[in-house]
Amino acid sequence: MRTGTLILLFLLAAAGTSQLLGQGMKPLSLEFMLARDSPEGRAQRTEEKQFPAHKVIGNIYSVGEDTHASFLITTPQGHILINSNYERNVPWIRESVEKLGFKFSDIKILLGSHAHADHMEGDALVKQLTGAQVMALDLDVPALEKMRPGGKPHPIDRVLHDKDQVTLGGTTLTARLTPGHTEGCTSWTTKAPEGGRTYDVVIMGCIGANGRIVLVNNAAYPKIAEDFQLTYDLLRTLPADVFMGSHADHYNMVEKYNALGKGPNPYIDPEGYKNSINNYEQVFKFKLEQQRKAAK
Repeated sequence: MRTGTLILLFLLAAAGTSQLLGQGMKPLSLEFMLARDSPEGRAQRTEEKQFPAHKVIGNIYSVGEDTHASFLITTPQGHILINSNYERNVPWIRESVEKLGFKFSDIKILLGSHAHADHMEGDALVKQLTGAQVMALDLDVPALEKMRPGGKPHPIDRVLHDKDQVTLGGTTLTARLTPGHTEGCTSWTTKAPEGGRTYDVVIMGCIGANGRIVLVNNAAYPKIAEDFQLTYDLLRTLPADVFMGSHADHYNMVEKYNALGKGPNPYIDPEGYKNSINNYEQVFKFKLEQQRKAAK
């Protein structure tokens, strides 16, 4: 598909985005997803603007920017932060936490979604500012150790494995290995009480085979395609009333934020969870088939 066509599709789709997507994640066409993943489409989603901090559900809050998601999970014994993002974004995260009425210094545990700089580069600075224990899945440790902004070594206080639990102040998160985007890409599951009910929550790692990712004959990551499929299959087995992701557009954060206070909590979106997985899996399968043909 020509780049010009992709741009046109992206612009046409974007013009009706609010009506098309509403607050819940809807099924999106392959053409739309490819257009969004094109260089032009990606450029429109990497501006990095501070976004209003807000409550998602229960004790879970959004404290990231308009592009990269970051989550604060509060407890009586201190707080958990998921994703420090770029080091330059840490002051924004701190400001967001404090605007919600919490102390940044009360963050006791720092977790991440996957070992890419836009999600975990700020770990060293967050630890420096809060003393938080930094935890990461074992398969992402080698990549994290190479992440040294300003020459600072990347802190790792606890190495986690698939299904390990992290507990603080009565809240438990379970690490689930959802590889492909990175070898140790991690999705987090937990439960959140609200309005007399308890909701299943999944905070997905990145599940997109985006950009120029190599799915066939990848010498650095031979089983990348197998891992992506494992991730889609695993995520479908996890109960999810509420889901988030490492990027705002993975779960329609902006649309859901704009719908807050206008009816039921828009983050309660179990069908959208399934749609999001399907949306990204179709891109993976398309790219995999294209690369297999090219390899022949």
